[in-house]
Amino acid sequence: MEHIDHILIVDDDREIRELVAGYLKKNGLRVTVVAGGRQMRSFLEADRVDLVVLDIMMPGDDGLVLCRELRAGKHKAVPILMLTSRSDETDRIVGLEMGADDYLVKPFAARELLARIKAVLRRTRMLPPNLQVTEAGQLLAFGAWRLDTTARHLLDKAGTVVALSGAEYRLLRIFLDHPQRVLSRDQLLNLTQGRDAELFDRSIDLLVSRVRQRLRDDAREPAYIKTVRNEGYVLAMPVEIVAAPP
Repeated sequence: MEHIDHILIVDDDREIRELVAGYLKKNGLRVTVVAGGRQMRSFLEADRVDLVVLDIMMPGDDGLVLCRELRAGKHKAVPILMLTSRSDETDRIVGLEMGADDYLVKPFAARELLARIKAVLRRTRMLPPNLQVTEAGQLLAFGAWRLDTTARHLLDKAGTVVALSGAEYRLLRIFLDHPQRVLSRDQLLNLTQGRDAELFDRSIDLLVSRVRQRLRDDAREPAYIKTVRNEGYVLAMPVEIVAAPP
């Protein structure tokens, strides 16, 4: 049976929930709507979803709190698309720092939300074809680290596992497939999120910062992902395929 993607919409505005759910259902998606964090938790205990659309501005536990909770728990791999108001630039930045995969600014057209959902799902499930230059199921070694491309996590020298969000994995994989090559912010944004940069868009810088934290890299003098002024970022380490994970 063909899989139908299941979208969970978390928004306290009933009109928005109903309008968006109706449009997404007409376009072939399975949709569940809830009004807040309590209902979201209850539903996720009983069923699985392919993506969560999470409004930031909600009473009680807002979207940022819920995003942090999802990323810290057993649902950490579920993609998150955050809805923000045009004036909430700080919230958008914080949301991306917490692990949201993308954001959409209110007011928005339902077709734009559908396009963003499809893009996030597509990015979550596979790398862009032009980046698939390494075989699946490998350990990629660089510096003191290895990336397990099957489990999609990092391993340090002691074999300790460092978990990665979907966005963090995609960005790191892009760098590992293009080592010692400068990649611009526009290139990285397009390859990781499938969209062009907007004015003052800091999402790639924030994602690089998160990956540096995973690598325990000094942001002031990074050894792994270096900033190339006015150009972008570069993975400064050579990469070696060392083994297939067991």
